[in-house]
Amino acid sequence: MDPSRSSHREPRVSGHAPPDVVCVGESMVTFLPVRPGRLADVPAFTRAIGGAESNVACVLAAAGHRVKWVGRVGRDGFGDHLVETIGAYGVDVRAVDRDPDRPTGVYFRTADDRATGAHEVAYYRTGSAASAMSPATVPHSSVADARILHLTGITAALSADCLALMRELTAPRPGRPLVSFDVNHRAGLWRSGAVAADVLCELACRADVVFVGGDEAEALWGLGDPVAIRAALREPAVLVVKRGGEEAVVFERCAASAEVAVTSAVTSAVTSVTSVTSADPSADTVTTVPAPRVDVTAPVGAGDAFAAGFLSATLRGLDTRTRLRHGHLMAAAALTVPADLATPPRRAHADRLAALDEAAWGTLHLGPGWTGDDQEVRTP
Repeated sequence: MDPSRSSHREPRVSGHAPPDVVCVGESMVTFLPVRPGRLADVPAFTRAIGGAESNVACVLAAAGHRVKWVGRVGRDGFGDHLVETIGAYGVDVRAVDRDPDRPTGVYFRTADDRATGAHEVAYYRTGSAASAMSPATVPHSSVADARILHLTGITAALSADCLALMRELTAPRPGRPLVSFDVNHRAGLWRSGAVAADVLCELACRADVVFVGGDEAEALWGLGDPVAIRAALREPAVLVVKRGGEEAVVFERCAASAEVAVTSAVTSAVTSVTSVTSADPSADTVTTVPAPRVDVTAPVGAGDAFAAGFLSATLRGLDTRTRLRHGHLMAAAALTVPADLATPPRRAHADRLAALDEAAWGTLHLGPGWTGDDQEVRTP
């Protein structure tokens, strides 16, 4: 998505109101190949941006929310590009640190599907400015006024200082924003699988809303079934288990059985929706929503977009099933473009699709360009 040309930017409240969401973490310049093939054979690349937390920030800002990104980049041209590009989405970037001694991280990737052996990614982030984030560089005051604080497990893997920052931001304290945590396990960033499993479980259990892929949970903890994942992660008030292109499942703690750690500014009421069952009726309401059929262009950025869609609907006070549907729709927008970021559908367009009855939702078929207002979605 080119923020300078997007016609899908939602109106945003002006002035100096507190942010709806603060996203803290790494962002990098990414280089996308001009054609498929091995990195050794690709003759040229186009420049874009990538980073789980900044991706979420950009999608939420494009959807009309007040968003701040807190990160650290080099005092170099790539850092300039990141700050200017993310800011062009409407994200507040005034809290981004510029490191004079460390470079901005970059990475190159092939055009092949991440799930295949042909996919290659070359990261150049060791010693980057982002890896120097710490409790000293990101004071709690920089995130305290948000309704939601969004974090991911990627930051925890970058350095010991970054892990200390994550522990500081997720520590229980009076007036803490609702903490949203995407596990976002990247095996190549961790020195051992055992360390990753322990740390990511620890951080997830300190959050209020947690996103995890079924494949991630299987790799980390040997847990593939959503009910088993919930049994291991009992602390979060809301647990979202994503099962690829199949479905997403939300476990929500019933307010009657436990105190839900959600600020009063964010609606998180349990509502009656169709297809609700309960693995433990005394503790959780469980909601499952199938993913729509999507013609995938590139499977990058979909998880970040899903989180943004779910959080956007949460900020709007929508019911659980609708939150999941908005997550699926934002993910579908990312899946149908080659880069990490896509132009999201206008809110009214997404709301119309999210309100479809079960039969119509079940036949939804989304392809490239579906986010445009004049595009018709397909059914088989």
